[in-house]
Amino acid sequence: MKSIGAYIYITIVAVAFTALAIVFDTMPRPTYSPLEKRDLASFPTFSLDKLMSGHFTRDVSHWFSDSEPFRDDFLAMSMQLKDWMRVSLGEEQLTFHASVDGLPMGDDDNGEEAMKGDGMVDGFDNSGIADGNAKIANAGILVVGSGDKVRALMAFGGSAKGGVAYANVANKYKETFGSAVNIYCMVIPTAIEYYCPEKAKKITRPQWATINNIHGHLRSDVLAVDVYTSLGQHAEEDIYLRTDHHWAPLGAFYAAKEFARVAKVPFKNLDSYTRKVVHKYVGSMYGYSKDIAIKNAPEDFVYYTPNGVKYETTYINYSIDASYHVTGMGKPVKGPFFYHFKDGNGGAYCTFMGGDTKITRVTTSTHNGRRVLILKDSFGNALPGYLFFSFEEVHVVDTRYFTKNMVEYVIANKITDILFANNIFNAYNPKFCSRYTSFLTQANQTVFHASKHENDSTKRDSISIHEAPLSQPDAKNKNEQDNETKQLPIAAPAEESKEKPAEESQEKPAEVSQTKPAE
Repeated sequence: MKSIGAYIYITIVAVAFTALAIVFDTMPRPTYSPLEKRDLASFPTFSLDKLMSGHFTRDVSHWFSDSEPFRDDFLAMSMQLKDWMRVSLGEEQLTFHASVDGLPMGDDDNGEEAMKGDGMVDGFDNSGIADGNAKIANAGILVVGSGDKVRALMAFGGSAKGGVAYANVANKYKETFGSAVNIYCMVIPTAIEYYCPEKAKKITRPQWATINNIHGHLRSDVLAVDVYTSLGQHAEEDIYLRTDHHWAPLGAFYAAKEFARVAKVPFKNLDSYTRKVVHKYVGSMYGYSKDIAIKNAPEDFVYYTPNGVKYETTYINYSIDASYHVTGMGKPVKGPFFYHFKDGNGGAYCTFMGGDTKITRVTTSTHNGRRVLILKDSFGNALPGYLFFSFEEVHVVDTRYFTKNMVEYVIANKITDILFANNIFNAYNPKFCSRYTSFLTQANQTVFHASKHENDSTKRDSISIHEAPLSQPDAKNKNEQDNETKQLPIAAPAEESKEKPAEESQEKPAEVSQTKPAE
């Protein structure tokens, strides 16, 4: 009997091994992961040098494991098992997955000694808003709530003494441009500041303390834009996406409103906009957290397009290599500002301008002599669409993709206002901030070469876990197709799908033929 049982066991193992070998060796290998929103490893090119150095066999091994058949199905199964097996900590209602390391924390207190004075903010009391049910998922991401109200949050580990570099760069711009240009400093908090349960606050740091430190280091003639308080006043609304690390377009609306107030320019309420919806949206946090609860709780991605104002958008597009370094710059081309994505498309945050790798200029029918330049990360993408009633021109530059000289650009385009609009992770990062400083002295680049360097974190959102691949807009309308840019990269790290967005129609400004392209 024992020998029969052994034969049965060996037969089952052999059959299973053979079946897996057939699947992994003969089935088609995927090239893209919808779950992780990234291109998978490709088979490496062979060279004798690579073979001798060992890089070829290493890359083959990476390709084999990264592109295994049904990888997303296996990952989803793993997520579901982890969700079932999470460890409870008793009455505290805070649960953690096993073998999850703690998050790095700042080296100071909880911000009680943060600078006080003009422009300072008070910490937000989220009692009654935050869901007490919480767990830590992959990469230290906090998942709170349950059912269709689940929300993924990225912990902040910054110090109350940090962010000085962000204030200094705003001060440097004021020193450079003087009274000719108004300089504004906006620090965008992330969702964990408003929705972290009290019992889970031990894994994150208060963001208000860092914001106070930044505001406290600004020159008296640099204007702080306090969106922390404005967002807190509307925290019970959908101001942040539940399944993505970005804020929601509604949150950007309240931030733009506060900026307009500080800048003393006109501003229209939401009744001057058309509400658009992308249903069944699941953003970046599903792939980052690898928590099945996020996938099972899709949300509506709601954005707003302005009515009663004419506007035309001009892009200068950059091409980038695999390491996100700029390799080329196109000529100015006209295109839509808003792109509409199909229901279920994970790239919906790229509704605004289609991404980051470009310089954007929007000419509006507002004639008040005010021209704003927004220096931003991907959070800032949602702001410009609310400012067409406020400025006659809106320029947008991403810190990762700008190869011109900033002083020359500001003078040539007659910029009157510069707004720094970046999330707190980037505002805290001195290396990120140094990019803005370098813009002031760098020469206009006209010749580009493919980079051989490793990926530079300043080219990406420091809040991201990986960069999303590229996509193109859907060319359903032939008249709109003529105005498309050739390649519209996803805003890093906004999630992307292989599905293509349709362009939004928009009104054209008067005398567009006389509008000079951005220089």
